[in-house]
Amino acid sequence: MNIYMTTGTIDFMEKVKEKYKNESIILMNGGGHTLLLHETSGASVFQTPRKYEVVGAEGQLSENGYYALDNVAVTDEGKPIFEHHYKTMGTKLKDLPGFIAFRLLRPIGSDTYIILTEWTEKRLYELWHNSPGSKLSNPNNFKDQGGATLHIFSSAPYTATYKTPTEEI
Repeated sequence: MNIYMTTGTIDFMEKVKEKYKNESIILMNGGGHTLLLHETSGASVFQTPRKYEVVGAEGQLSENGYYALDNVAVTDEGKPIFEHHYKTMGTKLKDLPGFIAFRLLRPIGSDTYIILTEWTEKRLYELWHNSPGSKLSNPNNFKDQGGATLHIFSSAPYTATYKTPTEEI
C-alpha cells in the first residue's frame, strides 16, 4: 500500500478530488495550504506527488477528522531502527479516546518519514501529543545494547496539522 500527497489551492484540489471520486482521496486544510492524500495499492492519480510506502497501519483513514503529520528526518543507518520502533505505534493508540487511524510512511526519494495520525478532534489529539509517551525525538527511545544513545535523526522533527473541511449547513 502506498500514500501519495500533493498540495495546491483549495479550488484545484477540490476539482482533482471530484475527478477521481472513486479513489480513496482525502482533502484537508491546514497552515494556510491544502493537501490531498491518496491511499492506494495502485498508481497515483496525481501528476507530481510525494510518494510513501505504508510500513505500519491501524484503523481506516476517514473523510472527517483532525490529522497530524509528524515529519521525521532519519539517517540511512537509523531507518531500520526507526521503523522497528514506530511501525506498531498504532496498536498502542487504538484504544485512546478520539483515535481513528495511524500510518507510518516510509519516504520514497527522501529521508523524511511521516507518522500520520487521525483523530476525531484537535483536543483529543493534543491530549495525547502533550503526554510524555508521544515525544518522537526523545533520545532515550533509541539506545544500543550497551545503553549508548543512537543518533538516528538528521534534523529536528516537526508536525503539520490539518482538518478535513466540513460543509456548512
